[in-house]
Amino acid sequence: MLAAIIVITCGAITVTTACSEANAQEDDQNAQQVQSIELLRTSQSWDGVELPDYLEGRPELVAVKYVFPAGQKLGWHHHPVMNYGILVQGELTIIGQDGQEKVVHEGEAVVEMVNTIHHGENRGDKPVILYMFYLSQKDLPLAVQHPEIPLE
Repeated sequence: MLAAIIVITCGAITVTTACSEANAQEDDQNAQQVQSIELLRTSQSWDGVELPDYLEGRPELVAVKYVFPAGQKLGWHHHPVMNYGILVQGELTIIGQDGQEKVVHEGEAVVEMVNTIHHGENRGDKPVILYMFYLSQKDLPLAVQHPEIPLE
């Protein structure tokens, strides 16, 4: 059943239906509820390699915000610990030493390679903003640089 309210003011007629009011209230309630959207669930890095077992001992969780200016290239490096992240702006290209590439787009999650040499490039025209989360241990480096390998 559709209920309607008719309001006449100064010669103008306004019709409001109960359905439209109920839908608006439902939309307001949905906008105020906590949403949970799973972005990623995997046991492999972006190149399809299985992640290593957890380290033994007390974990140290590290969160890092990276900002890569347009045109910037990172040097060759590897990560001795598992890490993953969310790209919140721009587009990042990750290149493995074997030439395999992964383009991470805005809003996407990525699981980085562990103990595999790679580098990243911002080939776009705006800065890349990337939040990374490392599953490490105290005194372990998050990345090990390889300056002996030249960038092309």
